[in-house]
Amino acid sequence: MAGRYDRNPFDEDDVNPFAGGSVPPASNSRMPPLPHEPAGFYNDRGATVDIPLDSTKDMNKKEKELQAKEAELNKRERELKRKEEAAARAGIVIEDKNWPPFMPIIHHDISNEIPVHLQRMQYLAFSSLLGLTACLFWNIIATTAAWIKGEGVMIWLLAIIYFISGVPGAYVLWYRPLYNAMRTESALKFGWFFLFYLLHILFCVWSAVAPPFPFKGKSLAGILPAIDVIGRSAIVGIFYFIGFGLFCLESLLSIAVIQQVYMYFRGSGKEAEMKREAARGALRNAF
Repeated sequence: MAGRYDRNPFDEDDVNPFAGGSVPPASNSRMPPLPHEPAGFYNDRGATVDIPLDSTKDMNKKEKELQAKEAELNKRERELKRKEEAAARAGIVIEDKNWPPFMPIIHHDISNEIPVHLQRMQYLAFSSLLGLTACLFWNIIATTAAWIKGEGVMIWLLAIIYFISGVPGAYVLWYRPLYNAMRTESALKFGWFFLFYLLHILFCVWSAVAPPFPFKGKSLAGILPAIDVIGRSAIVGIFYFIGFGLFCLESLLSIAVIQQVYMYFRGSGKEAEMKREAARGALRNAF
């Protein structure tokens, strides 16, 4: 058994913190020195922030520039309005192209520009224009089939010419004059429409028959070429018979259109107005 007065293991021998002797510093316990802060690091008043502020003079200058630009825009707006009014008085209408929607090439707005009581008639005339387009397009298909079967390339080239000249020609010569006549109630434009629409009807009837003169033989898909080619090729004959049917429908539709337009033309008094205008024109030419 240990003695009563055994030594305390936590006692340290010869350790006096107050001894005068110097204790050698430990080399690994020393912290690295802190970096030197610049002067004024903790003094917020030592740093200045430059914030550009417009002076009163600059603000007044910018305000004057804005006022000048606004005055210039107002001047341009008044000038544009004056030109539009002058064009309207002169009968010049600026029209935006809006049809067909996927690739606008013409201006066409029956619902907003044609009087309500004339819209049905105008839509019927527009159907006639689309019908002519369908007829001439199918004519290209029929002549292409005939060309493949040995009828020659000339009939196909003529069919292309009929299409690229017939559709724009119909729009310019009779559809657009009717559109403007319906919109402005112009008797002269009605007369222009009747003249060229009669030629249109004559062409449709001629194409439905398609005699070998003056056009070349089978360049039009009518009844006579259909009878001629069906004995050699049933498919080509069917194409030509379909073309014959389309031209017949277009002829009937065109006759209905000109009948309705003429009835309105007479009932609205435009016929007498056109006669008076023709008489005045002849009198002016005489003098």
